[in-house]
Amino acid sequence: MNNVFGTMKKNFRQYGMLIALAIVMVLFQILTDGVLLRPVNLTNLILQNSYILILAVGMLLCILTGYIDLSVGSIVAFVGAISATLMVDKGVPAIYAMIIALIIGGAIGAWQAYWIAYVKIPPFIVTLAGMLIFRGLALVVLQGQSKGPFPEMFQSLSSGFIPDPFGGNGLTILIGILASAILVWNEIYKRRKARKYAFDEIPVWAFAVKALFLVAVIMAFTLVFASYKGLPNILVLLVVLILIYDFVTQKTVPGRHIYALGGNAKAAKLSGIKTEQVMFWVYVNMGVISALAGMVFAARLNVATPKAGVNFEMDAITACYVGGASTTGGVGTIIGAMVGGLFMGVLNNGMSIMGIGIDWQQAIKGFVLLAAVAFDLYSKAKNK
Repeated sequence: MNNVFGTMKKNFRQYGMLIALAIVMVLFQILTDGVLLRPVNLTNLILQNSYILILAVGMLLCILTGYIDLSVGSIVAFVGAISATLMVDKGVPAIYAMIIALIIGGAIGAWQAYWIAYVKIPPFIVTLAGMLIFRGLALVVLQGQSKGPFPEMFQSLSSGFIPDPFGGNGLTILIGILASAILVWNEIYKRRKARKYAFDEIPVWAFAVKALFLVAVIMAFTLVFASYKGLPNILVLLVVLILIYDFVTQKTVPGRHIYALGGNAKAAKLSGIKTEQVMFWVYVNMGVISALAGMVFAARLNVATPKAGVNFEMDAITACYVGGASTTGGVGTIIGAMVGGLFMGVLNNGMSIMGIGIDWQQAIKGFVLLAAVAFDLYSKAKNK
């Protein structure tokens, strides 16, 4: 029994956020008279928060090193402006324009990463400069005006749905069943691995309850999506990103190096980790992720605007901290960041449905962020 409580305490932050997300969804479902979880609103919830969740994937890696990136919102605007210039003005096919935009994002990330990793300028200063530079360049490229519309193929990146060859939404349900089966298999695999190495594991009944709950949640959301238009393209893109980055951070050597760098940079360097290279590639990655989010946001609006991406960096940082990332680095997960982002998204969506003004929404989000960071510091103090 003590092992059970010890395991639960160790994972309290992650499970606590899942519980908090479930509570806030049930609360707003009641307060909005069932509007929150209607198929059309749930789909809009994913579409509206997709670019923040994408940014949170890259931002978590920056936070794991102990720093943040303040330039991502401006890069979103700049890449959107470049995409519009290529597709709307120059007639470049969407697929080529998207590849060029990702390359530009990587180049921006590499430029900022050079100053951070090798010149040793603090990331806060470099990315603050980047925030100003790329916001200004977005204004220059667009000449202060909005530009659109985009080709249909580009729009489908954010607003399209997976076509169903079976007719209706049978493919959506099939994907939900396959996802549930994979999840259960993964949970069984992790349990067997824990037993093999004599790690703490929860009782069989608790494992069964957890697996059944996760399957029920997946199938419930699958049925909701199936009753509307099916799975949005952007949801599939998000799932792919989550799987890739969760695997990289949890199962690969480069991922462990990022955690080591954030945990203790000097010790990481003394142990043979090339900390400059790790920092460099983290910020190159952030540039590419920002470019992807910029295209998704522009595709959703169907127009590029120099005001795009305002405060996106704050939303991405908030998602990571609320999802369990530590302010000092070395602690946090991709799944946690996604849960944190969804929590803030449900909070925004629920308050909007209830007619709560943007002023109060901003204030409440600020209190949530403060509470998350305070809890992080309290947990560290208690464990010392």
